[in-house]
Amino acid sequence: MRNLVLLAGLFTLCAAFAQPKSETNEVTFSKDVAPILFKSCVKCHRENDMAPMSFTTYKEARIWAGAIQDAVVKRRMPPWHADPAVGEFRDDPRLSDADIATLVEWAKTGAKEGNPKDQPPLPEFSSGWHLQPDVILSIPETAVSSAIHDDYQYFHIPTNFTEDRWVQAAEILPGARAVVHHAGVMVVDEARAKQHMQTRDAAQETKYRYRTGSVWHSKLDAPVVDDACAIPENSGPFADDAIGYWSVQPAIYLPGHGPEIRPPGYALKIPKGSYLEVDVHYSNHSGKDTKDQTKIGLVFVREPVHYEVQQYEMWNNFFLIPANDDNHRVTACSTLTKDVLALSYTAHMHFRGKSMRTEALFPDGRRELLFNVPHYNFRWQQIYFLKKPLLLPKGTQLIVTAYFDNSKNNPLNPDPSKILRWGEPSREEMMGFWLQAADPRDLTKPAPPSQTYLPPDHP
Repeated sequence: MRNLVLLAGLFTLCAAFAQPKSETNEVTFSKDVAPILFKSCVKCHRENDMAPMSFTTYKEARIWAGAIQDAVVKRRMPPWHADPAVGEFRDDPRLSDADIATLVEWAKTGAKEGNPKDQPPLPEFSSGWHLQPDVILSIPETAVSSAIHDDYQYFHIPTNFTEDRWVQAAEILPGARAVVHHAGVMVVDEARAKQHMQTRDAAQETKYRYRTGSVWHSKLDAPVVDDACAIPENSGPFADDAIGYWSVQPAIYLPGHGPEIRPPGYALKIPKGSYLEVDVHYSNHSGKDTKDQTKIGLVFVREPVHYEVQQYEMWNNFFLIPANDDNHRVTACSTLTKDVLALSYTAHMHFRGKSMRTEALFPDGRRELLFNVPHYNFRWQQIYFLKKPLLLPKGTQLIVTAYFDNSKNNPLNPDPSKILRWGEPSREEMMGFWLQAADPRDLTKPAPPSQTYLPPDHP
């Protein structure tokens, strides 16, 4: 009898496991999927933002269930292209295995809505901004003709600041996202602003470049230097067009590039009377004439500034990528002339960009891989902020190695039969690495000349 009871219990247990999920245990949008999308996706996937579709409601997300499943399983979304084995970065948006399993189960079981009362509230957003600006500066309203496919416009906006201002975060908000391909902003003084306004449209060519309309290209007979690390620094054509330079850039707008928020205690300075030099790349493929008024939002510091931030840009502008070359190598090397604390890295190429890595060769001979983007995507150019700043002492050489795929196997390639040089249009190419860094001298403390700087800790 006892055995019969045990056997009956076993059958009951097996039958329970064999039963399909009850309705209360089904994966639904309201209870299971919305929390994931609202946490990780809708900051871009919402109306009039950088993503092409919105996921803020069940009706919007339902039709994309299969695409969401495919994107998260292949880890294309949320976008994150830095190698997770190299460096430790904050704001990593990658989904957990459990979140991915939930989205897959939802798509496979019919993408049901569930009880709308289970749905959490949608995060609050402010008129397209991803931050809350303290001041907003705008370019003039600008007409963008339907005939403009590649046009660079420069604007010089007076800040009218009567005292130096320290900026911890900044964001560029396009007025017409459909036609603003990218935009950048640099802090310049009044003299630079006036000089640029007078000379930018007057020059038609330089030693190595020529202009068509408002965009610049490399001359076909410009020197070719694919491996800039093989020649002495700032020699050859780089004596006229340096690989590395410092500037103050509060923000940049690129596909997939969000607001730039520096860690607490880190800020960049906008001196009183400065101008914002704003460059906007317009690419209108909408078939309609439109107008744009791109805005720059600045967030000022709320606490004492310890470390001043600037940006170091590295470029090789003299490469030549042969037609149909699926793995063309280009390098750039530059030696730091001062101690800096590395805060963030950004890779920049165009449609043929394949991968980029940045190494540091320290003065003591030690070599370290700082940053690696093994699968570059022109449509998602992100800034990667380090969890903790990294000290790069004076004399450290930065070695940037990029690969380009100019073959028919590259689905983004506009024309694999074309030989490529540097050029501002997206159909041409660029090779750049941007290091956002801070002076390691603590501005709140006196620094003796012999001080050895150590990376500070911060949240």
